[in-house]
Amino acid sequence: MAPSKKKHASSQPCVIPGGFTVLSLQFSSDGGAQHQLFVKEHKVRAEKSPRRPLDRTLFVLNVPPYCSQDVVKELFSQFGSVQSVELRDHPGSSQDSGPKLSRFFKPVEKQGFKVGYIVFQTSSSITAAKSHPHDVPLVVCTEQRPVRTGSQKWIQQYTDSFIHPDKLQQIVDSFMEDYDKRKEEEAERQRKEAEQQQEDEEGWVKVTRGPKGTKARPHSEAANKRTLHKEMRKKKRKELMNFYTWQHRNTQKEHIAELRKKFEEDKQRIALLRAQRKFKPY
Repeated sequence: MAPSKKKHASSQPCVIPGGFTVLSLQFSSDGGAQHQLFVKEHKVRAEKSPRRPLDRTLFVLNVPPYCSQDVVKELFSQFGSVQSVELRDHPGSSQDSGPKLSRFFKPVEKQGFKVGYIVFQTSSSITAAKSHPHDVPLVVCTEQRPVRTGSQKWIQQYTDSFIHPDKLQQIVDSFMEDYDKRKEEEAERQRKEAEQQQEDEEGWVKVTRGPKGTKARPHSEAANKRTLHKEMRKKKRKELMNFYTWQHRNTQKEHIAELRKKFEEDKQRIALLRAQRKFKPY
């Protein structure tokens, strides 16, 4: 009897070149089509953001459009407690700077496959995600977590696009309060720097160490303006002096003549000093 050619499930993780582990994704439990996610531990030397700790961040590729941040968080919560999820169009450094905008003031996101950064509470969750069997798919839409697609999704998005005027006014007021606060802090910081770098009576400027990553300014604003004005006057005088070629040539000739005249005067002065140097014993 010939041996059976039926392939049995391996129940082992699938690792492809590049260090990525393949995870199967299935939209519903009764669906037959499967999607593949590629996960890898996030290790980038240039990454210095506290939002992506190197020992607890999982990098995910090929995230489908129907998986939002909440859905991705629920899917990977089976491997451990998830601290945060970040979905982007392209991989890159984390953007920590700038105010946090409401969804009503953000540009419309592109509908397409994305990359994700999943931060767990513990580093052991990354090992659990990478050890997940390839033949056990992650189910997106369940009874406890329904995911809308098609016309239902567009209807929900259209309904959510409307906002009450009072709520919108509250969001705007909150943003402006934060903006005014940041402006006041910036003005206070500049005022303190100006006080620390004031010139004393003799023109000396005290240079202090600034925040990490900023360049120290050894001159005050007034000193910088004076230096800039002096350089501009010198440049303007030089441009007027050398406007024509013959002016530049005559200036060089006059300079050489002055040097020769001074040289002859120095020779006569040296000869006179030598003549006056006489031996007088009495």
